[in-house]
Amino acid sequence: MNLTLIGMPGAGKSTVGVVLAKMISYEFIDTDILIQLKKGLSLQEIVDAYGYIALRQIEEETVCSLDVNNSVIATGGSVVYSEKAMEHLKRISKVIFLKTTCTTLLKRINNFDTRGLAKARNQTFEDLFKERMPLYEQYADLSIDCDNLSQEDAARMVIKLALYDKKDTIHPDFTKKDF
Repeated sequence: MNLTLIGMPGAGKSTVGVVLAKMISYEFIDTDILIQLKKGLSLQEIVDAYGYIALRQIEEETVCSLDVNNSVIATGGSVVYSEKAMEHLKRISKVIFLKTTCTTLLKRINNFDTRGLAKARNQTFEDLFKERMPLYEQYADLSIDCDNLSQEDAARMVIKLALYDKKDTIHPDFTKKDF
C-alpha cells in the first residue's frame, strides 16, 4: 500500500510526507523532485521555457510511470488536472488531500514567482486555489484539515485515518479542535 498526498503548493505535502514516511518506515517520493531530476531543470525553468501546460504533461508522465510499494508520494499541486495520473494514483495508493485555506497558504508561500506553479500567466493564486479545490475533493479518499496542525500532527492524522481506521472516522485520541 502507498499513500499519496495531494493539495495546493504550501499545504505541506513534501514536509508532512517526509515526517509520515519516517513514522511508518516507508520510502518517500516527491514527484516534483523526480521531474526536476528527469529534465535537469527546476520547475520554474520548465514553466519559463516550455509553459505550464508542458509542466503538467511532464507531471502526468512522471506520475503514471510510478511503480512503487510502501511509499509516501508527495505530488505537485497540479497533478489533479490529469485524470490519467489521478486514476493511476488511486489504483496504487490511498489519496489524502492536505486541506488548507487560501489565507494560510498565502502566509506560508513567499516565492510565487520562482516556485514553478503550473498556472496561466494572468492567473492569481486565489484563482488557482478556487479552480483546484473541487478537483482535490473529487479525487481524495480522505481530507485532512491541516491549517492548525503541526507537520507531526498532520502525519499522525494520516496514519490514524488512512492506515488504522477503516471507516475514516475521527479517533477518540483526537479532539475536534485538532481538525
